[in-house]
Amino acid sequence: MDTMTLKAMRFFGYHGVYAEENKLGQKFEVELELKLDLSRAAMEDDLDATINYAELHAVTKEIVEGPPFKLIEALAGAIATRLLQSYTNLNEVTVRVTKPNPPFEIYFDGVTVELRRKRDEHGTIVPV
Repeated sequence: MDTMTLKAMRFFGYHGVYAEENKLGQKFEVELELKLDLSRAAMEDDLDATINYAELHAVTKEIVEGPPFKLIEALAGAIATRLLQSYTNLNEVTVRVTKPNPPFEIYFDGVTVELRRKRDEHGTIVPV
């Protein structure tokens, strides 16, 4: 299986448990790792034989900059689900969402959640 990765996409959103996060918002970083067959795209140099990464960025942006989630786990899950529902040639997706500046009184370089999802033999989206 081939891999396409979109790294360090940055968006502004209002996700979080605390009221100030929902009011003030903050930056989020998203990485997508997609498993799909890229053989035809590699041989034919045809955009229709792959997934347009500009579309992937637009879908991710719409979700991250849309209605808020309390948890970045839910945000990552929404992204994974939408991508698997939208692209039938996508076999598996890993979504990493980083909140670089969590509102805690401890200091670290952020928190990242990673979710891996795929479609099972019945078409149901399941954890990997």
